[in-house]
Amino acid sequence: MPPSPLPGFIAGLPKAELHVHHVGSASERIVSELAERHPGTVPSDPVLLREFFAFRDFAHFIQVYLAVVDLVKTPEDVRYLTYEIGRELAEGQSVRYAELTCTPYTSVLPDTPGLGMPIEAYTEAIEDAGVAAERDFGLVLRWIYDIPGESGLPAADATLRFALDHRPDGLIGFGLGGPEIGVAREQFIPHFAAARAAGLHSIPHAGETTGPETIWTSIRDLGAERIGHGTSAAADPALLAHLAEHQIPLEVCPSSNIATRAVATLADHPLPIFVEAGVLVTINSDDPPMFGTTLNREYEIAADLLGLDAADLADLSRAAVGASFAPADVKARLLGEIDAYVAAE
Repeated sequence: MPPSPLPGFIAGLPKAELHVHHVGSASERIVSELAERHPGTVPSDPVLLREFFAFRDFAHFIQVYLAVVDLVKTPEDVRYLTYEIGRELAEGQSVRYAELTCTPYTSVLPDTPGLGMPIEAYTEAIEDAGVAAERDFGLVLRWIYDIPGESGLPAADATLRFALDHRPDGLIGFGLGGPEIGVAREQFIPHFAAARAAGLHSIPHAGETTGPETIWTSIRDLGAERIGHGTSAAADPALLAHLAEHQIPLEVCPSSNIATRAVATLADHPLPIFVEAGVLVTINSDDPPMFGTTLNREYEIAADLLGLDAADLADLSRAAVGASFAPADVKARLLGEIDAYVAAE
């Protein structure tokens, strides 16, 4: 039996990526360069680095993630990381538009004197890299500033200040990440209200490792316009109906959900339940190198779970464009690219 043509179709399909983390997108190649710049606990040798990266469990993921965070020490590192992520998204996966979730708090460290970089330098670095990525790769990058929830109100205060007082041109959203358990969403109500009043979109993570109530809280109290993950929504028919009625998209990241044990196996993934309920879903990669995946691979998984053909996959890509916060002209151009690609196949 000949191999399925879908992987090749997916690889060339113009796509939008809406749920992907800045530091979490650092590939082995990028980390190796950063480790050479800052010798220490992370090996730069490719063989040793591959062993270091090999996913073992969620605790190991956190260890790797924090180790990479510690390698991003200077504005030059931020620019390099951002630009090279752009290269890998565009050249390897045909991503034309991406909303990159950035956590400036961990690089600026405003409450730790002597550590971190000025927010002005951080902002200049990501913006410069974004301009260069669009020029060199045809990839439009936009930013979501993310509160690391485990760091509490100090991080929320700082992230809001960065977003409002040092707003980069490409900033489109305000998010909330990190662990959900033990991190009440209600404490961040004032921060999201202020961000929304300033024209930023509310895009929190919710319902990955906690129940549906976290999603309800994010919608009711934080004004969520999209939900990062939303895995546990499958357990609440009323929530599914609400998401479908109001067309609040879920940013679904299948491999991530398996790696973090939010879902036991791919066969158990609730993606088909979401689609059956009429919920708008987008397919995303979250922290792709750290979970051993790519956006292309996530589309392949979605095709398997949902029984999709090439036309359906093109519709999935169009859905991501529609759910994005890209400017109207960028949306129109990308939809045109998808149509042209399908017509040429």
